[in-house]
Amino acid sequence: VRLVESGGGMVQAGGSLRLSCAASVSIFSLNAMGWYRQAPGKERELVAAVEIGRSTYYASSVKGRFTISRDETKDTIYLQMNSLKTEDTAMYYCAAGSSIHGLSLGSWGQGTQVTVSS
Repeated sequence: VRLVESGGGMVQAGGSLRLSCAASVSIFSLNAMGWYRQAPGKERELVAAVEIGRSTYYASSVKGRFTISRDETKDTIYLQMNSLKTEDTAMYYCAAGSSIHGLSLGSWGQGTQVTVSS
């Protein structure tokens, strides 16, 4: 599975961005998809994920600000990021796998940079 992220960029604190992740296959065949991020010198973090037939996961640091969604007609998932903070600055990666817990073992995109300035 090939995943291609887009939508990253630079934004001021308090602003919004929407990341997109386009899959090379029908996302109906992908049980779980999600977004990770990694900032320089920090551990990789699962930010948000969605698994078919199960609840959506959000990291506590983004709950209430970020929303993950799937568009099966476009084989794309999105991450709407509102009220961005400087600490949201990171490389964001899309991932797909058999379950939320197994996402890190699945397919990955190349990443898209998000920079939030104060």
